[in-house]
Amino acid sequence: MQKTEILSLYAYNRWANHRILQATEHLNASQLLAPAPVSHGSLRGTLVHILSTEWIWRLRCQESLSPPSLLAEEQFPAFEALQTRWREEENAWRAFLEGLDDEALHRVVHYSNTKGVPFATALWQILFHVVNHGTQFRSEAAVVLTSYQHSPGDLDYIAFVRENRVNQM
Repeated sequence: MQKTEILSLYAYNRWANHRILQATEHLNASQLLAPAPVSHGSLRGTLVHILSTEWIWRLRCQESLSPPSLLAEEQFPAFEALQTRWREEENAWRAFLEGLDDEALHRVVHYSNTKGVPFATALWQILFHVVNHGTQFRSEAAVVLTSYQHSPGDLDYIAFVRENRVNQM
């Protein structure tokens, strides 16, 4: 894995997150909080989970911190608060990734999960995981959004490449 590939994956991740957040802007608070057949119980729960995962992994990788818990839904009583925090996290990720080089991607990150269990994983594998994890939970969010007639549209990587004319050759 090289830095250019990681930067492309994270540009895709931002793009896909933005599509989900833009579709969510059309919902009212009760729709955001309504129980839904998704892993985290509601659209807000799913969005907070995506953000939490990005946040906790960045802290583990960038700052060698292993927070004992994810962000709580209650920290985001309104959608605007979630959007603001998401922009902050996105900016932090950009700065972190821009500072990496190909060699740094192969360093081993030592961290503990939220249960305190220690692990050691190559940075590039963690970075790949964060994007893949986001894909899973964005798909859950997309199901909820679509049920409210606000589909985020195509979230495939190839759609991102075509829309942004990213040349991978």
